[in-house]
Amino acid sequence: MVSGCGDAVRCAVVQNVRVGIGVFVIRDGRFLMGRRRGAHGAGSWSVPGGHLEFGESFEQVAAREVAEETGLAVVGLRFGGVTNDVFADEDRHYVTVWMLGDCPAGEPEVREPDKFVDQGWFGFDGLPQPLFLPWVQLLRSPFIDDIRRQVAG
Repeated sequence: MVSGCGDAVRCAVVQNVRVGIGVFVIRDGRFLMGRRRGAHGAGSWSVPGGHLEFGESFEQVAAREVAEETGLAVVGLRFGGVTNDVFADEDRHYVTVWMLGDCPAGEPEVREPDKFVDQGWFGFDGLPQPLFLPWVQLLRSPFIDDIRRQVAG
């Protein structure tokens, strides 16, 4: 039981840690970001991503989420890093696995307007604000330097 938690159902949800996947869709030294819509992180910016489903590999969920959200295909999917993200105000806890993939062609579409609005290609020198909490954690992590190098090519 979570300390100070009086509602058993709410406490069970609080104790459930989920695995999220964030995907750097890379093209020409930049990556795709979208402004989030909905209850979780609304108004903040992040890369495409979603939840790991039972039995999926990180590569499978990364490819699936990018296709579902943007219509793009990514190749060369690879591990970029991991962050531990506690959304205290939302009673949510995620372990976010960051993946990187190359996208040589195609234009992104907002295919899930209930989740994202406003997409664009960005570099680390011009990140849109505000950033989704896992992004803030990633920028402070030991993985960020290697991710920057991989994005730059």
